[in-house]
Amino acid sequence: MSEVKADKHLDIRGVVCPYTLVKSKLAVESLEVGQILEIILDYPEAADSIPKAMLNYGQSVLKVEKINPKEWIIRIRKEVED
Repeated sequence: MSEVKADKHLDIRGVVCPYTLVKSKLAVESLEVGQILEIILDYPEAADSIPKAMLNYGQSVLKVEKINPKEWIIRIRKEVED
């Protein structure tokens, strides 16, 4: 299966909670329904809290992947308008 291409990228390395979630939520809000946001981050708690929050907001979490010892990639598909 081929890799899904993100429509928008958000680099929040160096950002800590709650700003990681705030920036992620604003980025998802800027998408059209069906578009995909790719987030790269280095704050361990956010790698857990962002996917949970997005599911609570009704969005789809396509991927949560640790890409090296300190960084994660999260892919979210916008399913509903906020």
